[in-house]
Amino acid sequence: MKLIYPAHSKHYFFFRQHISKFVLENDCVPLNPFMIFEYFMLDTIERNKIREANNTLVLKADELWIFGPISDGVLKEIELAQDKEKPIRYFDIVDSLHIVEIEKQQAKYE
Repeated sequence: MKLIYPAHSKHYFFFRQHISKFVLENDCVPLNPFMIFEYFMLDTIERNKIREANNTLVLKADELWIFGPISDGVLKEIELAQDKEKPIRYFDIVDSLHIVEIEKQQAKYE
């Protein structure tokens, strides 16, 4: 199974399980940072350490999937994946049960 880094902004934190479920339903393994580290581990560890760990997951992943609007942090993850020539796919979350793939040009920014 492919390893997928599902990138999404903090505004989609509450969709993290739906996003991971979607990745699993597509026969891939989600390396969802918000499932692994929650939301910056309740600020009990320096945020830059979490960002470094997230970047490590991006590098280990086979693909980067973007969910919802692109935040500054997600943009950094996109740049890292592009630098390593990893495939990137974009998705819109219509509601928690309806996720649809979109073209890169349709992606919105926060």
